[in-house]
Amino acid sequence: MGFTEIFVATHDAALKRAGVLDGGGSAPAGDAVRIPDISDFEVEQLGDLAGTAVHAGGADYELTMVDVGSDSLLAVPPAMVRALADLLSYETEGEGDILEEVAEQWAAQDDMPFGAAEARSYVQRLAELAGGIDDSERTGLYVWSA
Repeated sequence: MGFTEIFVATHDAALKRAGVLDGGGSAPAGDAVRIPDISDFEVEQLGDLAGTAVHAGGADYELTMVDVGSDSLLAVPPAMVRALADLLSYETEGEGDILEEVAEQWAAQDDMPFGAAEARSYVQRLAELAGGIDDSERTGLYVWSA
């Protein structure tokens, strides 16, 4: 398996980045998190876990096709973007760290190629990306998967 890259971009920039990645090139780092050995399915799992953690379960966390010209580029739905961003500031009644709990649950999913510590780093970075999305700049969160 290759890798999955999650990044912030405008629609046009996302299509250009996907074209570079589809061609085997390396896109500039920018606002992106590259995770080896996972697919878009694992990203959807993370969305479900984040949604449940911030009491927004049941929303549609399924990634959607962006363009018929690229089946490797998917858009993250607004509900998942909000759930991920909320992991940074969500307050719980207990003393547990909600982001840490989601990362541990994600790492425990079947066939995950990394442990809880690495998952925490990925979830932290993804939550920060989601929190930085600016509607006025018409940016969104995108997933490219090899």
